Amino acid sequence: MNLPSTTKAYAALAPTTPLQPYNLERRPLGTHDVAITIEYCGVCHSDLHQVRNEWGGAIYPMVPGHEIVGHVKAIGSSVSKFSIGDRVGVGVIVDSCRCCSACEEHLEQFCEKGASFTYNSMEQDKKTPTYGGYSQEIITTEDFVLPIPENLPLATAAPLLCAGITTYSPLRHWKVGVGQKVGIIGLGGLGHLGVKFAHALGAETYVITTSAHKRTDALQLGAQGILLSSDSACMAAHAMSFDFILSTISAVHHLDDYLKLLKRDGTLVTVGLPPQPLKLDLSSVIHGRKTIAGSMIGGIQETEEMLKFCGEKNITADIELIPINEINTAYDRMLRGDVHYRFVIDIASLGKE
Repeated sequence: MNLPSTTKAYAALAPTTPLQPYNLERRPLGTHDVAITIEYCGVCHSDLHQVRNEWGGAIYPMVPGHEIVGHVKAIGSSVSKFSIGDRVGVGVIVDSCRCCSACEEHLEQFCEKGASFTYNSMEQDKKTPTYGGYSQEIITTEDFVLPIPENLPLATAAPLLCAGITTYSPLRHWKVGVGQKVGIIGLGGLGHLGVKFAHALGAETYVITTSAHKRTDALQLGAQGILLSSDSACMAAHAMSFDFILSTISAVHHLDDYLKLLKRDGTLVTVGLPPQPLKLDLSSVIHGRKTIAGSMIGGIQETEEMLKFCGEKNITADIELIPINEINTAYDRMLRGDVHYRFVIDIASLGKE
């Protein structure tokens, strides 16, 4: 009989307390489960929001982390997709109902009965809490485990499981590619991967930013150039010239300023989630038949596609590797925008604080 296993972790016990060491009990290994020894876990800005209950509905104790990579430690008796020792990852979702129209179309992120997110969520039994990757081990059904290409370093591949698929999914859905002019608003954890993907897909890519000092980085990442959104002359010079714009920023901003950059029938997609509703002058979309849309992560099939694409193009994240006892400092630095461009936790440091 398989028994629950105890693993070391870092958890938030309340919204106002720092993360701290915690002993986590994982569920027993089921017949279709994969047990993964976690080696690295990316730090997403949403980790901070959820730990501090800024989106509401937080479940404590909370073990964050949904950019998880490592090796298979054990498999259930009916597992067919993975073997012990495989390089694997776990992203934002760990299960779904499998039978609604969204799941049948491989869009588990939109599961109509509610996907099971990797942490601060419930398993499909709707009563067992989920716990994430700030821990030494995770046990997940094999259908939501992802193979990591052999040529990608695990530490820099970790952010692909959230930041990567969050930017890849809209670029693929709206068929971004050769012959298009694409803007990426914001050059942070999401934006820097958006630039890499848009460039790799063959688009003429520009970074739209408030920070002139990011020009060098933007060019090194594959951008053709940058637009300073605070420079009205620069913005006017590029008016009605973009086919597609991807907004990665979560700060309050003026949508109309960016919609002016779109061609007729152009599309602006946001993956950023500002804390307050944004204002919109409807004439900005009526004139030019422009579209504003939203997107989030992709489903499991699309995430596998993204990882294969990254393996072919050698795309990974630009990271700062940190020991887990620096996680609270990392959260404070994230709030200041002081990260280049994604924190990743070295899980080997867990238990050595």
